[in-house]
Amino acid sequence: MSGRVLFLRSAAAAARSCRALGASAVGRRRLRTFPPSQAFAKELFLGKFEKKEVFPFPEVSQDELNEINQFVGPIEKFFTEEVDSRRIDQEGRIPEETLEKLKALGLFGMQVPEEYGGLGLSNTMYARLGEIVSLDGSIAVTLAAHQAIGLKGIILVGNEQQKAKYLPRLAAGEHVAAFCLTEPASGSDAASIQTRAVLSEDGTFYVLNGSKVWITNGGLASIFTVFAKTQVVDSEGSVKDKITAFIVERDFGGVTNGKAEEKLGIRGSNTCEVHFENTRVPVENVLGEVGGGFKVAMNILNSGRFSMGSAVAGILKKLIETTAEYACTRRQFNRKLSEFGLIQEKFALMAQKAYVMESMAYLTAGMLDQPGFPDCSVEAAMVKVFSSEGAWQCVSEALQILGGSGYMTGTPHERMLRDARILLIFEGTNEILRMYIALTGLQHAGRILTARVNELKRGNVTTVLETIGQRLRDSLGRTVDLGLTGQLGAVHPSVADGARKLEENVYYFGRTVETLLLRFGKTIVEEQMVLKRVANILINLYGMTAVLSRASRSVRVGLRNHDHEVLLANIFCTEAYAQNLSSLSQLDKYSPENLDEQIKKVSQQVLERRAYVCAHPLDRTS
Repeated sequence: MSGRVLFLRSAAAAARSCRALGASAVGRRRLRTFPPSQAFAKELFLGKFEKKEVFPFPEVSQDELNEINQFVGPIEKFFTEEVDSRRIDQEGRIPEETLEKLKALGLFGMQVPEEYGGLGLSNTMYARLGEIVSLDGSIAVTLAAHQAIGLKGIILVGNEQQKAKYLPRLAAGEHVAAFCLTEPASGSDAASIQTRAVLSEDGTFYVLNGSKVWITNGGLASIFTVFAKTQVVDSEGSVKDKITAFIVERDFGGVTNGKAEEKLGIRGSNTCEVHFENTRVPVENVLGEVGGGFKVAMNILNSGRFSMGSAVAGILKKLIETTAEYACTRRQFNRKLSEFGLIQEKFALMAQKAYVMESMAYLTAGMLDQPGFPDCSVEAAMVKVFSSEGAWQCVSEALQILGGSGYMTGTPHERMLRDARILLIFEGTNEILRMYIALTGLQHAGRILTARVNELKRGNVTTVLETIGQRLRDSLGRTVDLGLTGQLGAVHPSVADGARKLEENVYYFGRTVETLLLRFGKTIVEEQMVLKRVANILINLYGMTAVLSRASRSVRVGLRNHDHEVLLANIFCTEAYAQNLSSLSQLDKYSPENLDEQIKKVSQQVLERRAYVCAHPLDRTS
């Protein structure tokens, strides 16, 4: 173990020292790409396409690539040769010797800064290692719960004393971290938590009481990031309950956990209830500001979602390999399965989904690695939604190729299907994230378009005539040029058709957003079916952007199999374009394709009776 640690750290140190010879005195890795991102996704709501934010595709230096590869080899070897995923799934726990080797490889401190004993990986490097770690779902979840959310708050908002005290032992895996937000009565509605922390009379500690549920690493952790209601005096002197984040040690006392939950998938990860009973938490263990806990929680969750894209892409690459081997050797009707069109379609789907989510993840990682910590929360949420749904769809299709053998307990496909289901639920359910994606963008557009929308509502003649003119030109078939194609365009000519489709979608999306704001105003927050379509369009736009940027770079630098990338990019852009046109049409107030009212009526009748409403087909009236 010690030899492995020394090898990894000495290899990394060598790569860093080489890079440092020509590097400026900065403490954070930077990708050679575009200037700091501000709000690429949000600008799409205005029909604007900020090319400089996404072209060219993020590219790491040769030194950093060498450093990444120093980590990849040993970790890949360990997961291939030593991790027994079937055993982990069957026993419902990760063996102690496996956990110790994960710690020795430095995987408990991937994003902990080097000065605190971690590997100090950039978001891009973290994403790359995530591809390997994800090959076992239980291990991936355990490590993510520890560092992507468990200790992440200390990195993001912790003071120097907190970082120095906790991060070294967390990075080494001596302490395991957990993130305690969810409660029995508050799942997605984080603001409704009931756990409470009361300040002592002498003002030196808080007394913490409450219970948290479904806490990953809850039975392993010795350090918890806990969110609780506290009393805060506002600027007007009123006392209000607000959420505060705390760093809680198990050794503070009064911290207990229930038995490990039995789950559908990721069975080897530890998930349980965690209880706090009169736990005394020193005031110096407040994480961030008193009353600022909700923002801390959202920042923690937002910062880690992007990595699901690379993790799922890693799963799908392995899935394609194992399933292709089966399809190319299994024979039915005197032909290999791989020769049948419907089987070929499934492999094309898996390859396309993997390519898109991988492109989205690394584009977002590149944005996050820019100086100034840009806000990429919408981009990260889109990666999470697309990747989790892609995983569920692709694993299901792969299992379908194997048929009955894939359905048998103990096969990798059966286990992967169970493991994949949680991806649509945790780190924010996809329903909640779709609302976040849509409302965040609409709020951004609303702030900028408020004056124009108000002029339209008041019937300002100039604004009304301008709008009528725009819509007339749109109805006659406007040519949209956002600078992606042509001699000075950002994309390579081989994907120009997809770029033109993207430009058209972006323009009409911006026009539709303005119409929605005019039509609904602030009440749009209640129009969840509308918001779902808005989010789906934006996810497609971001996916199109990512594959066009990546494929263009691959062709220009001459990467192997770049023609395959062009093919995948063009297929996705064509399909996404058609989906977007359908969604944009349904967002029209008078669209015959919009069945929202009928859908609401059906669900209302079902929920009123809490049952299936229709009479049985064998029933008679007499």
